This record gives sequence, C-alpha cells and structure tokens, in this order.
Amino acid sequence: MIDSLLLHLDTLFLVVFAGGALIGGVLMLVLREPMRVALALISTMVFLGGVYGLLGVHIIAAFQVLIYVGAVMVFIVYAIMLVDVRDPSFARRFSRLLVPGIVGALVLFGVLVYVAWQELPALPQAPGNATFGAQQFSAAFLDKHWLQFELVSVLLVAAAVAAVAVMKVIRGERG
Repeated sequence: MIDSLLLHLDTLFLVVFAGGALIGGVLMLVLREPMRVALALISTMVFLGGVYGLLGVHIIAAFQVLIYVGAVMVFIVYAIMLVDVRDPSFARRFSRLLVPGIVGALVLFGVLVYVAWQELPALPQAPGNATFGAQQFSAAFLDKHWLQFELVSVLLVAAAVAAVAVMKVIRGERG
C-alpha cells in the first residue's frame, strides 16, 4: 500500500516538475523583458533539478542547481545588463521571424514525437510486473547520453556570447 502511494506521489511530483519546466520554457519564448526571461530560465533550471532529483541522480540535481542556476545564470544576468533595454526593438511585440519560428517548432515537435513513437517498443522492460520507472530511465540516460547533456551547457554559453556580440553589432559598437 505504501509503495503504491509513493509511486503515485513520485509520478505526481515528476509531472509537476516537468510541467513547471515546460511552462518556464514557454515563458522564456513569450516574455519581452530580458530580466523576466532570465527568471523564467532560472525557474526552468530549478524544476529540471527537481526532475533529476526524482529520477534518483541527486548529484546531477545538485550540479543543475549549483552550477547552472548559480554560475550560468549570473553570467546570463550580466549579459542582460549589457543589453540596452531602451532599444526600440524591445517595444515591438513579435519579431518578423515569429511564423518561421512556430513552423520550425512544430516540425521539431513532430520529429520528436515520431522518434519517440518509433523507440517506444524498444524501451527496456523491468523484470516481473514492474514498469520502466525513473531509476531505470536515469541509469539508461546517464549511461548513453551524458555527453550530449554536458554539451548543451557549452551550447548555452556560446548562445549567450553570440547574443551579446549580435547586440554590439546592431548598436554599432564594434571592438
């Protein structure tokens, strides 16, 4: 009885944390003020830390909160401070790239659903009557995909540096 209740509670927390991360990600796309976008990114990373904690990889959860939320977000906030918020481009509600961005996001979502659907029968099954749970998922994730997970952090830092460089070029402050 207690094990069943804990499994349902674990699943509920996983859905809440994953939903919070998804909402934070969507807010990063639709908010206009750079500092609010940074706060949405912080909340997304904290929720992801909660997901990693529920998956049983507590070291990764601690690194997620300490390194990504702490150090990387300090860097992001510093980059935001370099952006001129009085720039008239912030007054426009949507970019001219909104429609291509939505189309690209839908294509990406379709590809992800297709790949997940193709891989669904190949998921490893737990012995007996148990289902494939968070512990098995985290072990498989960290065995096969740890390098891609770490490369995302490099990509995020490169994107922040590129954003600052683009803003300098737009404002004409070369050098």
